[in-house]
Amino acid sequence: MVDKEVKWTRKDLLGLRDLSAEEIKLVLDTAKSFHEVSLRAVKKVPALRGRTVANLFFEPSTRTRISFELAEKRLSADTIHVAHATASFVKGETLKDAVRNIEALQLNIVVMRHSSSGAPHRLAHNIKASIINAGDGINEHPTQALLDMFTIREKKGALKGLNVSFVGDILHSRVARSNIWGLTKMGANVTVCGPKTLLPPGLSDMGVRVTTRLADAVKDADVINLLRIQMERQEEPFFPSVREYATAYQINRDILKKAKEDVIIMHPGPVNRGIEITSDVVDGPYSVILNQVTNGLAVRMAVLYLISGIPQVSTTEEVT
Repeated sequence: MVDKEVKWTRKDLLGLRDLSAEEIKLVLDTAKSFHEVSLRAVKKVPALRGRTVANLFFEPSTRTRISFELAEKRLSADTIHVAHATASFVKGETLKDAVRNIEALQLNIVVMRHSSSGAPHRLAHNIKASIINAGDGINEHPTQALLDMFTIREKKGALKGLNVSFVGDILHSRVARSNIWGLTKMGANVTVCGPKTLLPPGLSDMGVRVTTRLADAVKDADVINLLRIQMERQEEPFFPSVREYATAYQINRDILKKAKEDVIIMHPGPVNRGIEITSDVVDGPYSVILNQVTNGLAVRMAVLYLISGIPQVSTTEEVT
């Protein structure tokens, strides 16, 4: 990668498909500065003082919502939380009109999760406020992929040349899609694995290796990122039974013997213990799942900071 000064010029963060490798690196480097801020005795900084952020979550969320809320508070932003069940949407108001009403209150940034793929993109074209996609349907989840890449880089030193395998429900996973776009741009070798019915067409065109054999995905892997079976997005079963799925695709200590000795295990959560992964692996030395949660705060602080349009510091400088 050619070293050059990169500035964030995008109004929104909608996905990693359209980001360049340089832009991804800028986010990761900025997150490193905010990670260092989080180690201070006083963790709050005035970077977003005077800015207003609205959190619109139309799907259930724990980790992502709390992570964004804490990131906003750490940056000294004013925040608005809109719950779908209590909002005017249930009275028939359109998303566009509702957010425009909120924007009239001098809203700067909208963090949005929606069950419809492309919803944040449509909104971004209709309002002046910046949009951060916190997950849209089965399309993308950019900040989850960025925190995954940050964690890998933290543990492995670099992304280029690493063998990263995703195992599970690839078909319904916005996390997998964002990670594929991001990791391949950063030079990693990506493998996806799952039952044939949970592997969407066109994966090979995204530059990844595809297999239905868990042993093939685990062999020589530097990183294994597990994805839960998303029953809530399945109108009909994609495999005979959960027990059969676990028999063929569960990560446990026996299958990990086929991986590299320093392999790391990741999971975006929530974890279904005993299905895609055993408890001893979740809580064992290979797991960096809690590191992902911690790093999510720094990454989301970085995204909010860059999106806000505040004059940026060099990625080698500390954010104060």
